[in-house]
Amino acid sequence: MPIIIQQRSKCIGCNYCVEQAPEHWRMSKKDGKATLIGAVQKKEFWSLKIQEAEKEKNVNASKACPVKIIQIR
Repeated sequence: MPIIIQQRSKCIGCNYCVEQAPEHWRMSKKDGKATLIGAVQKKEFWSLKIQEAEKEKNVNASKACPVKIIQIR
């Protein structure tokens, strides 16, 4: 089962992840950074297990991120 990992503190709020996979990402109105919906925080990293069928859109979100803070494992 793939896992999305985000280092949210380094997010610049470009919105590309939301455009690629809106079912998993949204922009926070509080700080303007991307939020991984339903993720669990461990230190400065947020993670979420996803289904294999959801992987491709999130790989595209990872590739689109200009600061490379999204990983798919």
